[in-house]
Amino acid sequence: METSEAMSSTHQLPALCQQRIAQLLASGERKILGLVAPPGAGKSTLAAALMAHHPQHVQGVPMDGFHLANSELARLGRKERKGAPDTFDAAGFVNLLRRLKNQSSSETIYVPEFRRDIEEGIAGAIAIGSDTSLVITEGNYLLLDEQPWAQVREVVDEIWYLDVPDELRLERLLARHMRFGRSLEEAQAWIASTDEPNAVRIAATRQHADVCVPWV
Repeated sequence: METSEAMSSTHQLPALCQQRIAQLLASGERKILGLVAPPGAGKSTLAAALMAHHPQHVQGVPMDGFHLANSELARLGRKERKGAPDTFDAAGFVNLLRRLKNQSSSETIYVPEFRRDIEEGIAGAIAIGSDTSLVITEGNYLLLDEQPWAQVREVVDEIWYLDVPDELRLERLLARHMRFGRSLEEAQAWIASTDEPNAVRIAATRQHADVCVPWV
C-alpha cells in the first residue's frame, strides 16, 4: 500500500493523488474510485476537491445515499445505530456500482444523495452522464469483507484510505453533529455509542486499501 504526502488543503492535492487520477482518466474507459475512512475523516471534502480539479470528467456517488430511511430503521429497531453496516442498502449500492461500471452511451443514471439537514436519502438527486470518465464513491464500508459489502471491491478499480489523526477527526465529527442540530452532550453521546465503534471496524480494513492518503 502506497502512502501519499500530507495534504495542506483541499486545493493542493498531493502528487501521488494527481498521478493516480491521471492514470485512471488516461484509459478512456469508465473507472470507479473508492474513498474510505471512519466518520469525520473528510471523505466528502476530498471527493469534492478531486471533482473540482476535473469538473468535465469526474462525478461523485456517495455511499451515504443508501442509508435506509428513518422509518425503516425504526421498524427494524436500528435507528439508534444509524451509520452501522446493517443500516444501509448495501446490495442496492453494489448493484448501482455495477450499473455505473457498465453504463451505456445513451444512458443517464440517477443516484441518491444523503441530505444531512433532514437525515434522509433523496432518490434521483444526482445524474451521472455516460461521458463521465471517473466516478468517485466515498463511504465507510468499501473495504468491509462481509457480504454484500465485499462485492464493492470486485467492481471498483481502486480504493484509497484516508488517514486522519483521531483528535482532528473527532473534532470535525463533533462540529458536524452540532452544525446539524445536536447539542454538545447529544453529539458526544452519539460519537461514543455509534460513530467510534464503527470507526474501529473501518480502521481494521485499512490494510486492504490501494493507497493511504494522510489528511491533516
